[in-house]
Amino acid sequence: MSAPVVILVEPQLAENIGMTARAMANFGLSELRLVAPKNGWPKKGVREAASGATHVLDRAKVFATLAEAVGDLHGLLATTARERGQMKRVFAPEEAMTATADRIGRGERVGLMFGRERVGLSNDEVSLADAIVTFPVTEEFPSLNLAQAVLLMGYEWRRAAGLATLRFSGELLSPPATREALLSLFASLEETLAGAGFYPPEKREIIARNMRDMLHRMAMTEQDVRTFRGALRALHRRGPKTDEA
Repeated sequence: MSAPVVILVEPQLAENIGMTARAMANFGLSELRLVAPKNGWPKKGVREAASGATHVLDRAKVFATLAEAVGDLHGLLATTARERGQMKRVFAPEEAMTATADRIGRGERVGLMFGRERVGLSNDEVSLADAIVTFPVTEEFPSLNLAQAVLLMGYEWRRAAGLATLRFSGELLSPPATREALLSLFASLEETLAGAGFYPPEKREIIARNMRDMLHRMAMTEQDVRTFRGALRALHRRGPKTDEA
């Protein structure tokens, strides 16, 4: 699937542009457009801040005006932390990206617009967008770093596009232990503990039952049982420790 275009309006700091490229690469966004970047382009230190996401920077396009940067797009979303008094739809990131995924699925091109580090987007720039995206941040501190805002939008985009699969899972690599293996482990454990004088004879049965319950709650795998039995064999070979005079 194609992905949204990220548009930075008059970005100033090389670090923010580089970290934006890194955030984009994390979630499969690759098209970056820069509108009148402060102090020109490329910027010193931008590639280092990208931490390897230089392919995004290499393909970045620079435009003199916002109108030129968005001219080929079918949809445009403006991110802002402030209420603008404009009669526009306002979405949370997840809602916005769900709608964006639908539009891109129909072959449309959609842009995500982010403003200046200090003052964000102007009202005139917001007026060019179809809708506003804002984040559910605290009233006390609503400002987000530029790259952080791009990261959140990229994350929600990947979820909405059905691409948010984990790179690895915590599934067990060893199958569950069979009942035969568990019973054999119980016997070995109880024999080893009895030989070590762990419990008095009259309490052996109740303690043994309690320990079996403990091991059952572990939902042991075949590898768990093999490891446990190996430890018991090592203890058995060593024998009881005696105090030296």
